[in-house]
Amino acid sequence: MTLWSRIFKPERAAPAQRARFSQPEETEATLALGASLFGGSPRDRLSYSRQEMLAECLLAWRINPLARRLVTLTSQYVIGDGLKITCKHPATNNFIHQVWQHPLNRLATRTVDWCDELTRSGNLFILVSTDGGGMSYLRAVPAAEIDSITSRPNDIEQPLLFQPRAGAGEPLMLKPPPYRAYDPANDPQPFAPVMLHYTINRPVGAQWGESDLAPVLRWLSRYANWLEDRARLNRFRNTFVYVVSGRFTSERERQERQRALHQAPPTPGAILVKDDSEHWEVLAPKLESDEAAADGLALKKMIAAGCGVPLHFLAEPESATRTTAEAAGGPAYRAFEQRQQYFTWLVADILNVCIRRRRLVLGAVRGSPSPEADVHVHGADISARDNASLAGAAADMAPVLCMLRDRCLIDDEEFLRLLYRFSGEALDPAEMLARAAAPPTPATPAVSPEASR
Repeated sequence: MTLWSRIFKPERAAPAQRARFSQPEETEATLALGASLFGGSPRDRLSYSRQEMLAECLLAWRINPLARRLVTLTSQYVIGDGLKITCKHPATNNFIHQVWQHPLNRLATRTVDWCDELTRSGNLFILVSTDGGGMSYLRAVPAAEIDSITSRPNDIEQPLLFQPRAGAGEPLMLKPPPYRAYDPANDPQPFAPVMLHYTINRPVGAQWGESDLAPVLRWLSRYANWLEDRARLNRFRNTFVYVVSGRFTSERERQERQRALHQAPPTPGAILVKDDSEHWEVLAPKLESDEAAADGLALKKMIAAGCGVPLHFLAEPESATRTTAEAAGGPAYRAFEQRQQYFTWLVADILNVCIRRRRLVLGAVRGSPSPEADVHVHGADISARDNASLAGAAADMAPVLCMLRDRCLIDDEEFLRLLYRFSGEALDPAEMLARAAAPPTPATPAVSPEASR
């Protein structure tokens, strides 16, 4: 409305406007509704909510045995007895093993910490520092120390800068310098530290991942409180008091008798001798706990369902039969296999960054490395029972495939593909046939020191 119409033609507000103006004032619960971080994704948590979630997940991992077990269980299946690093290029393979075994890296043990951090916080920030000789050093930065992520305007999945949080000794107005995200097309020398970011449980269109413990935090807390209450009740169940009734002539006589019993209370197994003037009885709490086991099992089922593991992984026998327990582990093994595939790719990507920086130091042509220099990371077997079943399937299918091959119904390439498929291994049949047809490489004869002179 214009000023003229407001003065000379006043109109009543519309019902929708009156309803909007009559809303209650903002509270702490409604103040941040609909708010988002400037420059961030609307599908991410707010900064304070994310920091609170990371702190709660870390606290649960520290003090809750179930949370600690869920995190270590994932690392035990994903890492297993260690990761195997392979590379077809001899020089690159030698350099990668130097990076892997360097005293400042010790990746054989730190990969377990990386997997724990990825499961616990949903984010893994790796800081890569390279010296003048091309050796890279890897450090994991806690997700709670990163305040915000700046990405490209047209693609939120291409980060540019990682802004760390101000430390305790730094003024709040002075932010520390940001970490630069790794860009293979723009990595000038001398090398500056760059950061790599990996996530799990990340919604589409978001920058930050989510912890595996986030959906079950409240149920972990409820189960811990329920268990603590049960422990207290069981303690109180064995607590009792004596009630002594007698015919006392005065209040003073009753107090003296009570004082005497307090000074020498009866011990367990003691013999009490009394006359007819006293009557002894015991008062104990009557705690009904018929449904306590069902309540605890229901809470534990919610935790197991939220993390995707069967109950017998959490020290809770779900069934008396072994077949049922093994069948319940199938979906969990699938989840561990998916996490293992992602984690092995993650480690290979980090090592490829080390290779690219090494090549820049040696003066090689800029760009991605050749396929021969690609690093491949292999994890351990998730389940030993799967190996037995795959071996049995391959043994049963081998005669059938041989019969089909003898009748020329399939060729050699299809024979190898089907056989290795039932063995659970992935390979290129054409490459295997080419290697089999290649002439064997003659072995180099050993030369004695006398002959070499």
